[in-house]
Amino acid sequence: MNAKNNNSDSFRFGDENHPLRGDHWDDEPRKKKRGGALGGLVLFGRIVMGLGIVGFVGMVIAVVGAFIYMRSLEPELPDYTTLESYQPKVTTRIHAGDGTLVAEFARERRLFVPAESIPDTVKQAFISAEDKTFYEHSGIYWMGIPRAAWNSFKAMREGAPLQGASTITQQVAKNFLLTSDQRIERKVKEAIIARRMEKAFTKDHILELYLNEIYLGNRSYGVAAAALAYFDKPLSEIEPHEAAYLATLAKAPANYHPVYNESRAVERRNWILGQMWENGYLTDEDLEYFRAQPLGAELLPPLGARSAALEYFAEEVRRDISGRYGSDALYDGGLSVRTTIDPVMQEKAQRAFREGLTEYDMRHGWRGPLTTLALPDDLTARTEVEREGEESQFLWTLSLEQAQKALLADRSVARDLTPWRLAVVLETTAAVAEIGFLDGTRGSITLPNLSWAKQFIQMNELGPDVESVTDVLAIGDVILAEPIEGDTSYALRQIPAANGGMLAMDPHTGRILAMVGGFSFGMSEFNRATQAWRQPGSTFKPFIYAAALDSGYTPSSIVLDAPFVAPGLDGTWYKPGNYVQDRFYGDSTLRLGIEKSRNTMTARLAQDLGIGRIIEYAERMGVSDKLPRNLSISLGAGETTLVRLTAAYAQFVNGGKQIKPTIIDRIQDRQGETIYAIDDRACFGCNVEGWDEQPEPDLPDDRSQVIDPRTAFQMVSIMEGVIERGTGTKIRELYLDEPLPPIAGKTGTTNDYRDAWFVGFSPDLAVGVFVGYDLPATLGNGEGGGNVAAPIFGRFMKDALVTEDVVPFRAPSGIRLVRVNARTGRPATAGDPNTILEAFKAEDDIYGRSNRFRGDGNQQSPDTDEEIDSDLGVIY
Repeated sequence: MNAKNNNSDSFRFGDENHPLRGDHWDDEPRKKKRGGALGGLVLFGRIVMGLGIVGFVGMVIAVVGAFIYMRSLEPELPDYTTLESYQPKVTTRIHAGDGTLVAEFARERRLFVPAESIPDTVKQAFISAEDKTFYEHSGIYWMGIPRAAWNSFKAMREGAPLQGASTITQQVAKNFLLTSDQRIERKVKEAIIARRMEKAFTKDHILELYLNEIYLGNRSYGVAAAALAYFDKPLSEIEPHEAAYLATLAKAPANYHPVYNESRAVERRNWILGQMWENGYLTDEDLEYFRAQPLGAELLPPLGARSAALEYFAEEVRRDISGRYGSDALYDGGLSVRTTIDPVMQEKAQRAFREGLTEYDMRHGWRGPLTTLALPDDLTARTEVEREGEESQFLWTLSLEQAQKALLADRSVARDLTPWRLAVVLETTAAVAEIGFLDGTRGSITLPNLSWAKQFIQMNELGPDVESVTDVLAIGDVILAEPIEGDTSYALRQIPAANGGMLAMDPHTGRILAMVGGFSFGMSEFNRATQAWRQPGSTFKPFIYAAALDSGYTPSSIVLDAPFVAPGLDGTWYKPGNYVQDRFYGDSTLRLGIEKSRNTMTARLAQDLGIGRIIEYAERMGVSDKLPRNLSISLGAGETTLVRLTAAYAQFVNGGKQIKPTIIDRIQDRQGETIYAIDDRACFGCNVEGWDEQPEPDLPDDRSQVIDPRTAFQMVSIMEGVIERGTGTKIRELYLDEPLPPIAGKTGTTNDYRDAWFVGFSPDLAVGVFVGYDLPATLGNGEGGGNVAAPIFGRFMKDALVTEDVVPFRAPSGIRLVRVNARTGRPATAGDPNTILEAFKAEDDIYGRSNRFRGDGNQQSPDTDEEIDSDLGVIY
């Protein structure tokens, strides 16, 4: 074939015989047009088939790739089977003796509730809000994935967080086992774990995990804690609209805050109620009713004590539990602690202590305002120029409100000082001061309500009487005010400079029923009832006299009250004096030594008994275990704490049985198993269905006998006289219009009036009161136990015993009551007006030499408190 032939198909312009020219051009195309529709379908089919093959291959590749990718994540997946034995961090709850909640301690406020105990209403609310197909899907809600993907795509373009179609199961996987980072890898892991969880666990178990772990704001984790935090209700009492609000909090709790975002919270709650209706959980009537309900949610107080009055006690329990089991058990262990505290008695004790301490402080004058602020000029001018007209009055009122908010906003008062309020003085006249509060309200303090506020110069010196309000207050003074009448009348107050503590105890068991560790826990957490070691003063004397009664003395034994001198350990001379210096009363009965708190009598008696015996008694009764071997301890020169001293006194009234102060009755773990009980005695016959005329169970009394029960009763009888005739008569004065109940006790005052005590009891209640400066200093002349502490004791006992049946002190066998002369201790004669019933032991010879002080002394006791020559009866 030649070159021409080889190029015969080449197109040359003007070659009309070429197939692509002229008539030959249309021959083949015409044939194709005749088969065009069928050919297009074939071509389309081929394209679809090709795409299908490509898609199938791509899907296979994607599935294989996803499978390989998921297999590559296997080593990184956490072990979901650990959720089978889920042990969440659970709040430790402290309960009072009557079961009421005292305090909560936790890092995360949570109460675990098993699925079967979670009300259906709560389950329905959360399922309707978060995952309405929860009981149908197998861990993943496939229908929601496209929507979530599209939303996530838009979110990525906008730089917003990714959105997911997470089911409740996926949320459990994320909350327990994964992080919350917005990554595809985490979502894949979440889906894998969710699918596996659905195969391993029941739906109820998964829902149980979710409802107990989810954070719902206000430091509350889980629905049970949230029910208490927002509605102060147990979970079993939650209503549908309340459950719907809890479900609202599952998404961003801060966005639906019950106070700051109430309207948004109600809107979301009502939407969830609508979802519950759509899912068939509510009827039409239910929906209408519950949507009309107010939100009703409030914020629970912070973790810790539930009441300001209980803060010292709650802190004492916290320290005990932490020391016993460690901080992890305290904050995460979910312990249930039943304590000894009586909330009603605690409120009474705090009130009595505060009132008594405030009265003492007011006797020593006004130390000035908390601070003084510079108020706006138009406020200060108010006292100089009488404003006229509505406009100027409006301007003054506006300045008033601005001043209150601006000047007081950065100041606060401890919440346990309520009902005292922080105020600023806005206007003063001779008769009244107008004051303003942070909330914009106003009040007034009249002259009679601050007349106590004489200027404090020094502890025993005050300024002149207050004759005008302006003598005390000036404009801009920041003060504390206590409401007294109506809505606007207030009294001037100040925080006492002195402090102290108070305890109430069951004398038969040592259970502490009330504990006041100071005037304000918010200002000082130091617990003066348990942590302050102070000299007990004359409250130590009963232990010396108890030792004497056990050594053959009787309450009528005569001891000389006269100057006393004894050698000290350091080569000096110990020369105690009586409360009133240079006054001595000669021969006096043992009873009078306690009733009148005679120092020289006590020192002389202690010398006769021997210091070793006295220390042995004090240690046996728990007063102290570190007393110095010095005769000065007979007058309270050693140190003890209020809780120790109160427990020691309780042993007098309980018949001489040893007790230990306790604040915890029982501790249970999160499963309800008792892991500690203060009373571990076996009680056969205690756990019965009901009473069927069987006898009461016989519980053994395993308390040790620390002193003779007859001696204990004699001391009780003697200390009754302290209130009837002795240094505690301030207590008797509180009962002028009613009979004095059976109460007894002893005052105590240390050198220079640095410590004031009163410790005493009724037949079933022991109470101790201490007042003093934290850094020991004088309380002021005459401010001893009888004037400072005894009135607090009396005020509390009058309030605390009002509902109790009055029973006398219980006398043991072997005691005989003899009518004697109260002054001489001798058997009373007919017509003797000054008589009392004295308690003697059966073997006591009330006429013989056992009634005489054996060291010396024949001085006859006068019938009155007449002084004798101070040179008589000195013993070296």
